[in-house]
Amino acid sequence: MKKVYCIGETLIDFIPLQKNKALKEVGGFEKAAGGAPMNAAIAVAKYGGQSVMLTKMANDHFGDFLMDVMCANGVDVSHIVRTDEGETGLAFVSVDKDGERSFTFYRKNAADLLLEPEEVAGVQFQEGDFLHFCSVDLVESPIKQTHLNVIEAIRKANGTVCFDLNVRIPLWPDEASCRETILDFVPLADLIKVSSEELEFVTAIPDENKAIQSLLCGHVKAVVYTKGGDGAAIYLKEGQVFKDPGFKVTVEDTTGAGDAFIGGLLSELLSLEAKPDSLIQTLQTHHEQLLTFSNASGALAASVKGAIEAAPGREKVMKFIEAQRPAAGHFK
Repeated sequence: MKKVYCIGETLIDFIPLQKNKALKEVGGFEKAAGGAPMNAAIAVAKYGGQSVMLTKMANDHFGDFLMDVMCANGVDVSHIVRTDEGETGLAFVSVDKDGERSFTFYRKNAADLLLEPEEVAGVQFQEGDFLHFCSVDLVESPIKQTHLNVIEAIRKANGTVCFDLNVRIPLWPDEASCRETILDFVPLADLIKVSSEELEFVTAIPDENKAIQSLLCGHVKAVVYTKGGDGAAIYLKEGQVFKDPGFKVTVEDTTGAGDAFIGGLLSELLSLEAKPDSLIQTLQTHHEQLLTFSNASGALAASVKGAIEAAPGREKVMKFIEAQRPAAGHFK
């Protein structure tokens, strides 16, 4: 079976026990495993795919906890490097009345940033594998070059590269460096995921359609544009657009919802045996299946607290789809 390799950060999310409060007003937090690439890897595994995490993790108690969570959820951790040099990154989250989040990060000495290219040089990518990454670990650090190396390696193996922009401005020296680095990496991917909140910031183009079209450059064959409760759309380089209205749920916490969405999308693409040269055709033929499953995954994630707990198993997603849209529940 082909695999989804996820490279990047693992960290601890501290979720507030009280909603509708500014971070400085929150009296207590609940520890949860987090980090967008790890969340996506867990989602893929829970949906029945094989996922592999590529990162460096601290030899501390939080690092042990994150390893336990990944192992318990079926993620391959055999390529993870442990170190005494760095620490496990922390993210304190506040959640407003609509379930939307704001973050305060503590990760200047995060272990994942220290992952060197030679530490993943032994990974053997196969044709049909996927590589998934986000922007948080593209700051100036050893792991930035490691991203470039693994992107080159999986492309040589005829694997597919997916980039979830996942903008976190507080982790960058300034907005300009964040935007410029993301735009440097966009052309290296086959598939881009961007949210409505991120699109104009990244592209500096107010017009939605023109902004999306600007991302269809280089190797990029498709842009997946997510709009929260309003669903998502796939924009193909050939000009076609496929839309899905999404699912309405009572929002508890949007932490991990985007990762559940992309995990759902990647697991479906993996099962459809998509490759770079067949990606457009796969999206054209199976767009309903892909968007329905991904949107259902994200909606279910937003309806519960936390990120890892927010990634439901495949059976739960299918039951949700069948209950909400009986006519769309025909795929397995």
